[in-house]
Amino acid sequence: QVQLVESGGGLVQAGGSLRLSCAASGRTLSRYAMGWFRQAPGKEREFVAAISWSGGSTRHADSVKGRFTISRDNAKNTVYLQMTSLTPEDTAVYYCTALNYYGDYDPSRARSWGQGTQVTVSS
Repeated sequence: QVQLVESGGGLVQAGGSLRLSCAASGRTLSRYAMGWFRQAPGKEREFVAAISWSGGSTRHADSVKGRFTISRDNAKNTVYLQMTSLTPEDTAVYYCTALNYYGDYDPSRARSWGQGTQVTVSS
């Protein structure tokens, strides 16, 4: 099973940018479609973005479309989430996940999760 470790979270002002990274170990990341989810206090975990194993297909939630971009570098065994124009509503713990397959965004069926990285956006 692939082990995932997120990094890159932090505190940023509204309008700022962050880039999250998700490094994999145990198995090569290229075997998996990958995704990012987030969970704010008192809310359910929600889908943010997904990318196919090759990187040729991506999908972003409507709430982040045009502001966030998912990408991957299989040679580095890493997935990224570039976040721009951040707002306080983006404050959450962000999780990287190995999806069951590209197109299945049900978190209960994801294969593996990282420990999460906190993103806090101040107004």
